[in-house]
Amino acid sequence: MTAPIDATAVRSYGVGHFHAAELAAGRGTTTVSVCLPARNEEPTVGTVVASIRSQLIESVALVDEIVVVDDHSTDQTAARARAAGARVVDASTVLTDHGSGHGKGEALWKSLHESTGNVVVWVDADIVDFDPAFVVGLLGPLLTDDGIDFVKGHYHRPEYDGVGGGRVTELLARPLLSQFFPDLAEVAQPLSGEYAGRRSLLERLPFMAGYGVDVALLIDAAREVGVGRLAQVDLGVRHHRNRSLDELGPMALAVSQAILDRAGVRPPGPAILRRPGKTPLILSPDERPALGDLVSPTH
Repeated sequence: MTAPIDATAVRSYGVGHFHAAELAAGRGTTTVSVCLPARNEEPTVGTVVASIRSQLIESVALVDEIVVVDDHSTDQTAARARAAGARVVDASTVLTDHGSGHGKGEALWKSLHESTGNVVVWVDADIVDFDPAFVVGLLGPLLTDDGIDFVKGHYHRPEYDGVGGGRVTELLARPLLSQFFPDLAEVAQPLSGEYAGRRSLLERLPFMAGYGVDVALLIDAAREVGVGRLAQVDLGVRHHRNRSLDELGPMALAVSQAILDRAGVRPPGPAILRRPGKTPLILSPDERPALGDLVSPTH
């Protein structure tokens, strides 16, 4: 992580700016992997996978593979994903010397290792009414502009009042980014789980194991290649399950820890979330190393 974040603004693209057929016709030899980290997403993962396969593999040859990394699900997530046409990977069996697979960030890291595309797209597995246009939008800047290496998606979320990100974004992530990484504070949804990047960049980045991974990758990508090589795309409307404040507390702790860690602000001990009437939650800032430093290139 040697390149400083430069002062160039993140480039932005509007909803519907890119079209699947045009991208497929112009992508040349660039291969594309779509990866989904999933834990107990039985109700939605099959629909998401089937939609991508039908519209972006069978109807238009834009995507080469769909990889679902099952993070210790106790329901039928893996079976539903496999039946819908994904290659399903058990997180507990991949790179076991570096972690057993628990946590979103570790699942993302392992999906990068298991996938083969020159470009990797990540989408969450809990999206209701999934639209393959999400994948098209994320791919657009990478397949049409050699000067873009990392793309973040943003969207309107009707579950929340107003526009912009969710509660953790607006009450915690954006204020911290404004203080420590102001060039990234105007990214519409820095915690979005929908983003994409070139493997040549992604394999140079470490992955935080938990929920802090999304914003940490954004900061690390900007440091590695400069803000001018980042883009964001409006993906329209996204519906997903609403999380309670009880669930958002641990997520907020992980996000704050990720941003502060990247800013060089580190507490003397482990981060502990203390809440009235609840057992203190200890969050260890586990991080997986850049894959390029770990294994010989295989892709």
